[in-house]
Amino acid sequence: MAIVTSVLHGDEKPTKEQIEEIRRAAKMPLVYDEYCPPLTKEQIKEFARIAKEQRKLRKKQVVAIRLSPETAEKVKALGKGYSSVLSRIIDEAFRNPDLLQKCL
Repeated sequence: MAIVTSVLHGDEKPTKEQIEEIRRAAKMPLVYDEYCPPLTKEQIKEFARIAKEQRKLRKKQVVAIRLSPETAEKVKALGKGYSSVLSRIIDEAFRNPDLLQKCL
């Protein structure tokens, strides 16, 4: 079987064909060789430790903010996941010094 690579950008979702290909690949047995040996217990332990640290860094904090009724209505109109969208808007504003200065 050949190696297949796909890159998704931004909010792009995988196609049905890509999802099906992933499902088929997940059912295939693992084949180890000299270039890809099985992981040692120590390596697995280290990966678990790193993953735990990464989860801590990605964990978002809950904060309360006050929005005008008009803004709250617009945000909620975005539908399910609107708080994630609002979080990304705030993150982007803090990455843009001009926009941040304008809002101060």
